[in-house]
Amino acid sequence: MSARPKTQTISLSFRKLEEHHLSGVVAIESSVYAFPWTHGNFRDSLYSGYDCIGAWCHGELVGYTITMPALEEMHLLNVAVAKHWQGRGVGAALLQHVIDRAGRTACEVIYLEVRPSNIVGLRLYERFGFRRLGVRRDYYPAVTGREDALFLGLNIKAPAEHAPR
Repeated sequence: MSARPKTQTISLSFRKLEEHHLSGVVAIESSVYAFPWTHGNFRDSLYSGYDCIGAWCHGELVGYTITMPALEEMHLLNVAVAKHWQGRGVGAALLQHVIDRAGRTACEVIYLEVRPSNIVGLRLYERFGFRRLGVRRDYYPAVTGREDALFLGLNIKAPAEHAPR
């Protein structure tokens, strides 16, 4: 029995994002974040060799992840799900896909930052076993000043008795 929650309630396919997908990525990003990445941020991620993965359902781009692998670590830089697809398991499926991909490599730990105000994201990460490692002060832009980031990590090469829940 898997220690991780079941993720897919819908049929998704995952594939690498390409430059022609970026208008759809930017549309999702702009609709779900108050301070979205730009087209240039995503293009730079593609050309820097980051893992840029899209999730499709019946030909529609419904979400994506951007991860930066580095030796035994992976940093989840960005994850988003189109508004009309939220609450249907897409975020969990994307996160499971990231974890599965990392597990097939030399990666031992996945790191990410999340806003403390992102309660839905925090709950998702905690369900997958991410643990709070620290706080990055004034990390994110906010409507009034800056917002801290919670720095989380998931050890994916943990022995069975220490496996994330």
